[in-house]
Amino acid sequence: MSPLQPTRRSLLAVCVATVAPIAGCSDTADDASGPVQNSGTGTDLENLDLREANVVDVSVTRENGRATFEVALHHDDEGEGGYANWWQVESLDGERLGRRDLTHPHAEQPFTRSETVDVPADTSCVVVRGHDQTHGYGGQTMLVAIDSGAVQQVRQGAEPASFDASDCP
Repeated sequence: MSPLQPTRRSLLAVCVATVAPIAGCSDTADDASGPVQNSGTGTDLENLDLREANVVDVSVTRENGRATFEVALHHDDEGEGGYANWWQVESLDGERLGRRDLTHPHAEQPFTRSETVDVPADTSCVVVRGHDQTHGYGGQTMLVAIDSGAVQQVRQGAEPASFDASDCP
């Protein structure tokens, strides 16, 4: 590729910057808090496999039996055929409590989206996993202590890892 020829990622960035505000899905939408640059989780962004949907930051607030999760994913989104297409919150035994669908690639990486999830009162720790269209599960996931907001990073393989209370932060 010549130095003057634009890359696929730069073209995607221009397209998203131009079209996303019109479509109501820019990073400044009311469900986004903008990009996260390794905000306190200790994630080493340089050593992640960006072909997989990596959860790199999670914050949670709990109110009236519901919890709002702000989740940052880092993934080398490659257009309509290979982007991070959802993240979900699960109980430790793998039951899905809620899911945030992502309907398009994101040029700005990492990116953050939020979702409010019904979390049972007796649940003190959950798993937050990312997913992408090409590889499914994989990459980095997070264990999150609901009340304190503490997180524990876990690198998992293609199959979702299972956890118990002793794994929680």
